[in-house]
Amino acid sequence: MHISKHIPVLQKEVIEYLNPKPNENFIDCTIGEGGHTLAILEKNGPEGKVLGIEWDPELYRETKEKFVRFNLTGRTVLVNNSYTNLKEIVEREKFQPISGILFDLGFSSWHLESGRGFSFEKNEPLDMRYNPENPLTAEKIVNNWPEREVEKILREYGEERFARKIAKEIIQERKTKPIKTTFQLVEVIKKSTPIWYHHRKIHPATRTFQALRIAVNDELKNLEIALPQALEILEKGGKLAVISFHSLEDRIVKKFFRENLKVITKKPIRPSLEEIELNPRSRPAKLRVGQK
Repeated sequence: MHISKHIPVLQKEVIEYLNPKPNENFIDCTIGEGGHTLAILEKNGPEGKVLGIEWDPELYRETKEKFVRFNLTGRTVLVNNSYTNLKEIVEREKFQPISGILFDLGFSSWHLESGRGFSFEKNEPLDMRYNPENPLTAEKIVNNWPEREVEKILREYGEERFARKIAKEIIQERKTKPIKTTFQLVEVIKKSTPIWYHHRKIHPATRTFQALRIAVNDELKNLEIALPQALEILEKGGKLAVISFHSLEDRIVKKFFRENLKVITKKPIRPSLEEIELNPRSRPAKLRVGQK
């Protein structure tokens, strides 16, 4: 059942910890291209189902078509919605009982090809929205937000050491002309950071782009809204698994697990060296699993 070239992060480990049994139901809150869901479907047949949630309408349509094409719709319920509405979705779909819930908080490799400015390696409009109905774009933040706010998100969401310098340069630049494309922004970042910073393993724009994406999509707040709902709808003994890619996300997850669940992963599970070689974007991933 190999459908896409997309490799879901920590797939083997997710399956090992969630341990899907025949006829159990699961929720994939961030179905993306469907990789983790497919792995669960291989284990929870013949009657077990997966409810998959995808916020991006375009990615949702593509994944749904793929599932139709491979005749997988019998055991999947796909929903185009935000996981902040998790409880409401479950009630509407009458999807119960639930043995396990997964959140993969990374953005899909599909998004790098979406033309929405998620990648600093392609010259695209500064959009970065998962859902086009969201009124806030990266371009709006970069061109309209006060310097102090821009600096704050770069420091907090990007953990960018040159947050102040980059924010200052953004404000200078936009006085002359609006910053509308990814390459324009990359130039501003390069201009405001030292040369040695341009020759490290990670691209100098990585943290700024990450910060903007998190701010545009309100990712941290959404996670805080969704976790209590996940806990509420899980069966007793059910498992909650979260893959985070950012220290702030991981902190939210760690605290929530410690206060509400029996923690199964004392330390977060990290990708193997083999996985990082195959998929460099998996490097910062951390998987935590708790049981209700």
